[in-house]
Amino acid sequence: MSALTDLLAEWMPHQRWFGGKGREWSSVTEDGFFLDESTPAVSVHRVRVTYTDDVTETYLVPLSWRATADDDLAHAYVGAVGDNHAYDGMRDREATVPWLTHLVAASTVGPMHFHPAGVAYIPEGVPGDVISGEQSNTSLVYGETAIMKLFRRLEPGLNPDVEVHDALRTTDNPHIAPLLGHVEVDDADGATSTVAFLQAFVPNASDGWRLATSSVRDLYAEADLHADEVGGDFAGEAARLGEATASVHRDLAAVLPTATVGPEWYAELATQLTARLDAALGIVPDLAEHADGLRALYADVGRLTDPTTVQRVHGDLHLGQVLRTTTGWIVLDFEGEPARSLAARREPDSPLRDVAGMLRSFDYAARHMLVEQPGDPQLAYRAQEWAERNRTAFCAGYAGASGTDPATSPLLRAFEADKAVYECVYEARNRPHWLMIPLASLARSAAS
Repeated sequence: MSALTDLLAEWMPHQRWFGGKGREWSSVTEDGFFLDESTPAVSVHRVRVTYTDDVTETYLVPLSWRATADDDLAHAYVGAVGDNHAYDGMRDREATVPWLTHLVAASTVGPMHFHPAGVAYIPEGVPGDVISGEQSNTSLVYGETAIMKLFRRLEPGLNPDVEVHDALRTTDNPHIAPLLGHVEVDDADGATSTVAFLQAFVPNASDGWRLATSSVRDLYAEADLHADEVGGDFAGEAARLGEATASVHRDLAAVLPTATVGPEWYAELATQLTARLDAALGIVPDLAEHADGLRALYADVGRLTDPTTVQRVHGDLHLGQVLRTTTGWIVLDFEGEPARSLAARREPDSPLRDVAGMLRSFDYAARHMLVEQPGDPQLAYRAQEWAERNRTAFCAGYAGASGTDPATSPLLRAFEADKAVYECVYEARNRPHWLMIPLASLARSAAS
C-alpha cells in the first residue's frame, strides 16, 4: 500500500461516519484526484475497504493539503505524507469553499460532476462549518443560506435524498427544505454515485431531539407532576409532527410510484425481518432471549393477506431528522436507513416504517437519561409515562391528517421491533452502554 493508503487505513476507523467498526479488514485501496490546486490544495479520495467476509465498502474522503502543519487545524489532522500535511477536508474551512464554487459553475472536475438545481441562490466563496454530532455522513452549513451533506459511503445510483427532494419540488410541501443541487462521481466501471447534496438551510430552527429531551428533563425535575402537567410538555408538538409526517407521505405518494400489495409482499417482508434478526444475533448475543418471540411476530406478519399500499417513504425517520421552525416542522434526510443497500432504500415501502421509527425515537428520548441511572424506578416510571403520552399524540396527529390510525395496524409492532433490532446492532458497535434501551423495548414488547 502507498503511504497515503496506510494513513487513511489508520485514520478512518476512528471517524464517526465509518460504518465498518468492529469488522476485520482484509485489504484497503484508494484513488483520488484534485478538486482544487490552490492553497490549500483539496483532493478527493475513494477508499475501498474489503472485509474478511468479502464485502467491500467505498468511502469518500476529501483532504486538504498544507506545506506546514497548522496548529489551528490540529482537530482535523490526518497525518503527513512526505513533506505535506493532510487534514480532513470537511473540517478545514478554507478547503470547503471550492465545493459551492464548482456547483455554481456546473463544473466537471475529473470524474466528478456538479449539478445545480437552478431554483435558488447558491452562496459562492463562503466557507462551510461542519455540523457536529452526525453519524453516517458529514454536513456543512454555508452562512445562513445553504447546507451541504457529503455522503461518506458511496453506492452506485441516485441517492434517495436527491431523488425525493427533487420530486417534492413540485408540491410546495411546507415541511421540506428546497433542493439547491447535487454532486455525482463516476467510477472506473462507468457507474455513477451521488457524492453530495445541497439544500436550503433552515435558520433559527430547533432540533427535534433536543426539544424532546428538554421536555423529558423538565418532567424528571418535577417529582410530583405528571407528563401533561409539566410546563415543557411535548405532546402538542408530537401531534403536529404526526400531522407533518402524514403530509409528507401524502405528497410522496402523489409524485412517486405507489403499488397495492398483498400476501406475497407480507411473506417477503417477514423473510427480510427474520434475516435481519438472524444477522443481528451474531453481533448482539443478548438478543437471543427475544429471538423466539420476534420470529413468531414476524411469522404473523407473513400470514397477513389484506391489500395495503406501499410508496416511497423517509426510511429512517426519528427526532434527529426533524427541525421545528417558527411555522412548523421540517423533515430532513430522505436517504433512508444507512445500513440498507441503496436499491432497498429506493423501493416502495409501508409508511408505517416511518411511524415506527419516530415511535422508537420517542422511546429513546424518554429513556436516554436512564443509561446513567438504570436502577431508579421513579425515573423509569416517568420515562414510560412520557413515551406513551407522546407516542399516542404523534399517532393521533398522523391519523387526523391522513384519515388512517397507524396504531391499529398489525404491521406497526413488527416494524418497531425491527427498528429496535437495528438499534441493538448500532449500540453494540458504537455505544455499548446504550444497548439497554432497545433491549428493554424488546422485553416490554414480549411481555405485552
